[in-house]
Amino acid sequence: MTLKTSMCRVIAAAVIPAMSLCSCSDSDEPTTSGGKEESYGGKFVFATTVKGSNGTAYDLITGESIDDGNLTTVNNGLINEGATQWVFHKNYLYALQYNQGNAGTTRSYFLDSDGEMKARNMEYRISRFSSYGTYNDDIITTSTGDGPESFADKQGYLPKTLLITYLNVVNETSRENDTSTGKYSMENFLGNGEYVTLSGAEQSGSRLYCGAIPMGLSQYGAAYDNGKWIRPGYEHLVHTESGGTGGGSYKAGELVGTQYPDECWVAVYGNESMTDPVLAKTDKISTPCGRYRSQYYQSVWAAENGDIYVFSPSYAKTMTDPGQKTTLPAGVCRIPAGSTSFDDYYCNIEEQTPGGNRSFMRCWPAGGNRFLMIMYDRSLTEKDPVATELAIFDADTKKLMYVTGLPENVSSIGKTVYTQNGNVYIPVNVENENPAIYAINTATANAVKGVSITATEINGFGYLTPEK
Repeated sequence: MTLKTSMCRVIAAAVIPAMSLCSCSDSDEPTTSGGKEESYGGKFVFATTVKGSNGTAYDLITGESIDDGNLTTVNNGLINEGATQWVFHKNYLYALQYNQGNAGTTRSYFLDSDGEMKARNMEYRISRFSSYGTYNDDIITTSTGDGPESFADKQGYLPKTLLITYLNVVNETSRENDTSTGKYSMENFLGNGEYVTLSGAEQSGSRLYCGAIPMGLSQYGAAYDNGKWIRPGYEHLVHTESGGTGGGSYKAGELVGTQYPDECWVAVYGNESMTDPVLAKTDKISTPCGRYRSQYYQSVWAAENGDIYVFSPSYAKTMTDPGQKTTLPAGVCRIPAGSTSFDDYYCNIEEQTPGGNRSFMRCWPAGGNRFLMIMYDRSLTEKDPVATELAIFDADTKKLMYVTGLPENVSSIGKTVYTQNGNVYIPVNVENENPAIYAINTATANAVKGVSITATEINGFGYLTPEK
């Protein structure tokens, strides 16, 4: 799989009256939900999928506990159109919808005073986003796309720019960044001519920490100053004609994929305006994001003490050209709380896996300085690696512990986590059985089955208190 060369913009500037939602496409999305239970009177909310002979249904159901019991979707819950990513933020639930080039809709939900899930009034039209995060009252979605025509070069090539949508969950509004000033250019972002896209947006204090993912040279970057940014020996990577489809499409004149795979960059922004970043760099790990198709999974996370841990699955091992393959193993580095640069912290995660060569798809904070990781069952360089195993990483001891107690017939892992009382909870979907929430003790890495749901999949869950 090659890194995607262009991102389409989230088009959520206009808030429109509620209407029928569009179903999501076959993509997956850059994720944590949760936080801790805030007060009595609230409920856990489960986003489920039910597949049957007559089609697929999506249902939001509620429950009092995640540690035990059985829930059903039969004649229960709020029917909806599903989501690529369910995001619980500030006591609201947002259904972020990703679509393959077509307009989709994002909508939000709340728990009413009777304990029932209700849809809010506004709906946001969106197309594609590559990643997201949160900052104060906003859910922030980002992608990298073509900049304004006023910045085109003499050949008509457009520079890549950062495209941001801010969804204010309290006021139920939407706004976009102003790209007309040129302040959001992503060209030559790292000083090597390449453009980047961002993975995640992690708030620590007033700062935002985003993984900066090098994408190679756009038409604009490759042509700049007669090919100044094309490294010697990489000329053959510049496409002479357009081709590919979907996430693997490219244009003539582009150099797809970074020429510097053995580097890791994090953009540190002073606030949500996301301008004038300070760039933190280390050469101990590779690109800081997980990948699935054209989605970028956040792997830059804040621990409870504010330290920023930067994980890299070394996805660049999958690149075809030897010059674009990383030589670095999957690992983690750290930016101390309040800092804008890496310290000397480093851990080789890959060497602690069976065979010493496996990586991970994605990760989340799991409380304290521990993190939950979805692990692959074989090396990224082997055919069709599957990510259905879990592990706990203790950043203090630098120890990776594989989770025990999971069923053997796991088909997929959910997209959201929840932490409380030393446990991290996550949906586990299984073949030919009902899915369930599993509680994982972060000290022992032992999993215990919690509430199960009569459904095909649990896609996300979190906790909401009633609206007053």
